[in-house]
Amino acid sequence: MKFSENWLRSHVPIQASRDELAATLTAIGLEVEEVTPLGESLAGVVVARIVECARHPEADRLQVCQVDAGQGELLQIVCGAPNARPGLVAPLATLGTVVGELTIKAAKLRGVDSNGMLCSARELGIDADASGLLELPDDAPVGAPIAEYLSLPDASIEIKLTPNRADCFSVRGIAFDVAAACGSEVVAFDATPMPALNDSVLAIELQAGAEVPRFVGRVIEGVNAAVATPVWMAERLRRSGVRPISFLVDVTQYVMLELGQPMHAFDRDTLVGPIVVRHARSGEQTRLLDGRTVSLDEDFLVVADSQGGNAARAVALGGIMGGHDTRVTEATRNVFLEAAHWIPAAIIGRGRKLGLHTDAGHRFERGVDPQLPRQAVEVATRLIVELAGGSPGPVVEAVLPEHLPAPTRISLRRARIARLLGIEIADADVERILRALGMQVEANADGWQVVSPSRRFDIAIEEDLIEELARIHGYDRIPTTLPGGATRVAAPTETQVEAASVRRHMAARDYLETVNYAFVDQALLAQWGATERAVPLANPLSAELGVMRTRLLPGLVSALQRNVARQATRVRLFELGNVFAGTADAAPAETQRIAVAIQGDAAREQWDGKSRKADFHDLKGDLESLAAAAGARLDYRASSQPFGHPGRSADVFRDGQCIGWIGQLHPRLQRALDLDDEVIALEVDLAPLSARALPRAAELSRFPSVRRDLAFVVAEEVSWAAVSETVREATGPLFRDLVLFDRYVGAGVESGQKSLAMGLILQDNSRTLTDRDVEEVVTGVVAAMGRDHGARIRG
Repeated sequence: MKFSENWLRSHVPIQASRDELAATLTAIGLEVEEVTPLGESLAGVVVARIVECARHPEADRLQVCQVDAGQGELLQIVCGAPNARPGLVAPLATLGTVVGELTIKAAKLRGVDSNGMLCSARELGIDADASGLLELPDDAPVGAPIAEYLSLPDASIEIKLTPNRADCFSVRGIAFDVAAACGSEVVAFDATPMPALNDSVLAIELQAGAEVPRFVGRVIEGVNAAVATPVWMAERLRRSGVRPISFLVDVTQYVMLELGQPMHAFDRDTLVGPIVVRHARSGEQTRLLDGRTVSLDEDFLVVADSQGGNAARAVALGGIMGGHDTRVTEATRNVFLEAAHWIPAAIIGRGRKLGLHTDAGHRFERGVDPQLPRQAVEVATRLIVELAGGSPGPVVEAVLPEHLPAPTRISLRRARIARLLGIEIADADVERILRALGMQVEANADGWQVVSPSRRFDIAIEEDLIEELARIHGYDRIPTTLPGGATRVAAPTETQVEAASVRRHMAARDYLETVNYAFVDQALLAQWGATERAVPLANPLSAELGVMRTRLLPGLVSALQRNVARQATRVRLFELGNVFAGTADAAPAETQRIAVAIQGDAAREQWDGKSRKADFHDLKGDLESLAAAAGARLDYRASSQPFGHPGRSADVFRDGQCIGWIGQLHPRLQRALDLDDEVIALEVDLAPLSARALPRAAELSRFPSVRRDLAFVVAEEVSWAAVSETVREATGPLFRDLVLFDRYVGAGVESGQKSLAMGLILQDNSRTLTDRDVEEVVTGVVAAMGRDHGARIRG
């Protein structure tokens, strides 16, 4: 929102300087983005009229002008502006005046005397236009100081508004906040109803229900639409970022900026009553003010007249833009003014559908005071009649009171203010602040009963009022204090490996951590076959971030894909994060997981070794090392996950519980992701992986261990995990370790069989093991292997 400083001060008298005003606005939540001073040093610049112009004898682009500056005699000025002409009224910098960094002196230009300088708006520092002289109205008083005539100096102030402060999209709305912060009061506003001088009306029908509960219209006849917009109005518009267009359009823009109510002026003679507010028909077309013809659907609201039948023609796009065929021009004699209350839900997103962004739509999307339409029509009527003549008819108002928001009484407790803010604000200050903000305040024993103004959609509960008090009273006046009471220091548990330790462990094994959005594309999850129990977002940031992730791997592999696309040849990534699974009747469940994805060589390039692609066993070793930190022993079983390579992926188990997956991605998925090389990945639930038993001190055995090497021939499909489990169970309390040191197939071993050679390590804490002890254990192991797996000792 951009506005003129002088315009604001006309609504709220304050003694604060410009810098203090800007600081105050920012402090109360209306962040000032830019302050542009206008016309700071214009002493010596006066209104002047060009009486004569003659071509310069030595320069084609220069003119010798005789200028009346109200000094009794004409001044000769050499001017190169293309719009210099007899009769033009423009600013003149007289001799001795400083304009920017230039001091105006008597000079000879190509041999011709020049005694001053006719100025453009840019040279005066009031606008960026340097295309020619600043043209002033013909009735501007010659000889008057330009600063006095244009109400200068001034400043254009631009503030950044949060979506909840739609009430500050007007000068008067900002004035209430400034009055409260500066201890002032907003000047009473003259919105005295203009009496009707004729009976001309247009009937209004509301057919959109709660979406447009109020629509106000008025006919004004005999208007001189060709009248020039007065300088004071044009300058206020220009300093607020709006270019003056024509008088009738400028009036509606002026009222919108001053009060916050968008409105529109129709050429009455182009309308056929009654006026109907309705939903657009599917495929209905209308031509807008910008000349574009747009096709609408039933989500749009339109203002229609009855040309061609009842409500047949859409003459404006409701809450967004007027129509081209019914626009006002300088030939307009009879005007129909309208101002309506369109609820935000009826306008949000409609302009973007058509690629439109208008000031009206911007305001209605955030909410406009439903009580403003009649006041806006009265103010606009007064301006039009006073400046362009005309005879107003009666105000016609169509309203659905049951759909208008009713004022809410909010209880504000004195004790609640102190509890939330940590300070006490004097009762007199509370009442002053709330009343300055335009609220009705009634004191009671516990505090106050407050009714907020209709423009403040953001105030609904007690905490909203307390926030207003803190904002205006000043956050800097709320002391910083440490929280009282003892704080409980939570000691880290020894039964879980901390996430920070997991991160350090993975970094030590040459992995880089990634952080991905918890929101992903539904289509990406579908590629992975991971859409089951996916939780959709009610208001996603974009279509590509529409659901909560059910797995970490889709986002992690996407990050790997982006690295590969940028010529990374060896990528090793991991991520710790939550996944989400929901049901229709329960809140989403969150599970913390760790995921890893690798592609490329197993080791960095070096001079003394051949490169080797990373494979399943490299990643499995990293997972085993992570599990070892928790004292965990993992088992692996063939997996049937749709995103895994058949025969090269496994489900990961701990203590009989499936905790995740490890393996190579399915070739079909790799092609879909545009990945040429194999990707090895894992995803495991972090809690069961990092759970560990409480450490217990135990005496180290003083007796030697014994190792026996055994080689079994077993069927090819028997896994080492199954063999290891059988050996452990058969060994009993003497078991210390089992090492697989050879796997052999070939001569001497039958087809479909394999030989597994292992070292069995035994030890007792109380005595030295005898050969008999060892042989009993070995005999039990051989028997168990034969029983469970049909294994035999290799001869």
